[in-house]
Amino acid sequence: MLFRFVIFTLFATYCIAASALPSGLCKDFSSKIPNVSVPLCEAAQLQDTRARSVLNRAIWVRDVRPDDARLRVLVVGGIHGDEMSSSSMVFHWISLAQVAPADMPDPIHWRFIPALNPDGLFARPARRVNARGVDLNRNFPTPNWARDARIYWEDRTRKDPRRWPGSKPLSEPESRFLLAEMDSFKPNLIVSIHAPYGVLDFDGPSVPPSKLGRLYLDQVGIFPGSLGNYGGVHKRVPVVTIELPSAARTPLDAEMRQMWLDLLRWSAERLGPGVTTASREVPVQ
Repeated sequence: MLFRFVIFTLFATYCIAASALPSGLCKDFSSKIPNVSVPLCEAAQLQDTRARSVLNRAIWVRDVRPDDARLRVLVVGGIHGDEMSSSSMVFHWISLAQVAPADMPDPIHWRFIPALNPDGLFARPARRVNARGVDLNRNFPTPNWARDARIYWEDRTRKDPRRWPGSKPLSEPESRFLLAEMDSFKPNLIVSIHAPYGVLDFDGPSVPPSKLGRLYLDQVGIFPGSLGNYGGVHKRVPVVTIELPSAARTPLDAEMRQMWLDLLRWSAERLGPGVTTASREVPVQ
């Protein structure tokens, strides 16, 4: 009973926050994120998680949950603040999730995070790293992080400041928030949206999708501290990484919808009833 109360309280907190967005929030998002109008942002009905960035900016989410949802999918954009198109696609996918196709193979409980790195997004100019100069996609606690992350940064990136992994894993509030979301939401699939390489990447169990829309599978490797490495390899939760062709421009609306439909079909085939992954062993709450 206590567990149900906690879950209800968290859900109620999200709903209360969603009813009263701060004045100007959607105008701010619209001014920074391509192809996101104020009405599109307002229709997303973002929910305040109470989590905050280094500079005390809110990290917003949106849950879309059909009554009969059997899969849980976590979609993350804006891990790198200067990849604005990734945040844009999350807003467009929220819109699609709110009007699910009648032939959707498996109802899905979606959790969307449009901008994990709001400080990077709203910096002038927008920047990849967070306010402390940490690449959030190198800050997750992968095995041997202390040994590998700094060596990779020094030897492979030649101390590129845009790829600084931080002083220790989970040193940043944004990466700690995402890990907590993974632990509590227990997704069957994580979709991480980036730019600008124009490919599809995959980590973890299951057979990867061969393509989403016009993006074809081209697995780019595993990096110390990355979300794909932590989620897909270490935690055994499939991680689909979408690399859009441009950081500043979104694909056409029809192309974003096609990627969405392709993801639905693949998830039904590879994650639906009768298919086992580590995360499917946890019942939907």
